[in-house]
Amino acid sequence: MDNRVDLERVAEVIRRAQPDLVALQEVDNRTKRTGGVDQTNELARLTGMQGKFAKQIDFEGGEYGQAVLSKFSQSDVQVHWLPGMPAREQRITGVVEVIVAGNSLSFATTHLHHANGDFRLQQARELSRLFTNSEHPVVLAGDFNAEPASAPLTHLAETWRVAQPEGELRTFPADQPSKQIDYVLFAPENAFEIVSAEVLDESIASDHRPLLVVLRWRAVNGE
Repeated sequence: MDNRVDLERVAEVIRRAQPDLVALQEVDNRTKRTGGVDQTNELARLTGMQGKFAKQIDFEGGEYGQAVLSKFSQSDVQVHWLPGMPAREQRITGVVEVIVAGNSLSFATTHLHHANGDFRLQQARELSRLFTNSEHPVVLAGDFNAEPASAPLTHLAETWRVAQPEGELRTFPADQPSKQIDYVLFAPENAFEIVSAEVLDESIASDHRPLLVVLRWRAVNGE
């Protein structure tokens, strides 16, 4: 929010929160505008986590997309293209597989269209098609560019559980957040217990405030 790209500052936010998994949007990989830095690898180094980059487009001599950080070993990232015109950037979801306490989990990052509500709804429908019949639980996190009562979130809530209590967790803009457009969702809806969900008090490191959600895996096969 002060017009500086400061990965150490972003990493400090992550270190303080101590998450197991992080979904990051608007990530550069060796682009001219951000000094040729592999931002995913640098954030992984600074946080002591493992990083995977999901490419959306070629950009300024490098690549632009999203990323996942994980405390757990993770598979290679799989990129799924979402509906919508690619005039600016075609939207994606990037997903990795991790093993948590012997259980398989899919963790996905996404960033829905910023301006076109019809595209956002199409993208929400595709996310449901892609993941809600998965053979193991899925956690989906990111910038949905849609408020809680919007058509995309209403559709997603039919097959996903939105990981938060009643009411909004306002995340944007970071300096004076007036609306929620960032979420953590999971499916199936009985896979986890929601322990907590909060917006972190960080107004400078990003243009969105961080959303931190704690989930407890429900007993598997009665164990």
